[in-house]
Amino acid sequence: MAGVTDAELKEMTQEERVTALGMRTEALTGKSLYVEFDPDAEERFTYPWAPDVDFNKRTEMDCDGMTTTEVNSGIRDLMAQGYGTVVLKNPRGMHSLGVGILSKLNLIIEGSTGYFAVGLIDGPNVRINGRVGWSCGENMMSGTIMIEKNAGSTFGAAIRGGDLVCRGSVGSRTGIDQKGGTIIVGGDTGALSGFMMQRGRMVVCGNAGKNLGDSMYDGTIFVGGEIKSLGVDAVEAELTDLDKAWLTRKLTQYGLMPEKGVDHFTKIVAGKMLWNYDNLEPTEKKLIL
Repeated sequence: MAGVTDAELKEMTQEERVTALGMRTEALTGKSLYVEFDPDAEERFTYPWAPDVDFNKRTEMDCDGMTTTEVNSGIRDLMAQGYGTVVLKNPRGMHSLGVGILSKLNLIIEGSTGYFAVGLIDGPNVRINGRVGWSCGENMMSGTIMIEKNAGSTFGAAIRGGDLVCRGSVGSRTGIDQKGGTIIVGGDTGALSGFMMQRGRMVVCGNAGKNLGDSMYDGTIFVGGEIKSLGVDAVEAELTDLDKAWLTRKLTQYGLMPEKGVDHFTKIVAGKMLWNYDNLEPTEKKLIL
């Protein structure tokens, strides 16, 4: 920017630098949260077509020789019969298992799954006793998913709510475009995890790859191991007592609490230098015209 030297920029605080570079035209004040539902209205929290299931009513389904469509349709048929606990045997790496379940259900998958397992769910509790491929839990709204082994890339892509937990390590781009909820990784995560993160929390008990939190808008990332590098606008923040209490509760809940506690975790948040990018848009349009 004309009139500001590199040396002067280095001496500025982050807030001063944002203003000096013309990335802010007005203060970000007056934000409000529009409440779209009445929390006292119980009917708003369930879908009108959701079956009434009994968790104590349990059954098994052998997936061997079945197509994905047949398995997913079978799950819905069993739910319509009131089964609240369904065990899938021999999934054999099948893709898109258990997607689109919009009701309470205990779903246990005994084995490994392929891509897009249990995505687009809103309510069920899922346990997968093997590995999962890419994009497990994509666009998850609520409920819990527990993976006992490792997971592929884009784990929890665009997740909006609930708890998505992997006891092992996961691939790259974990929590890409995360919009809410909690992602917990017991091992390591790959490059570009938290890319374009908007809300929610991510906990990585092990190491994180390159460009962690790149272009994140909001949200929080906690890393217990080493961070290869931070992405654009991702910065380290103070680990508060509230953070430590939350980490302790969550990691204890899923049996992932480190022996040395949580004091060693690094907290990563958005620097928020990208919050005002659309303020540049009118100027850019004039330049283009």
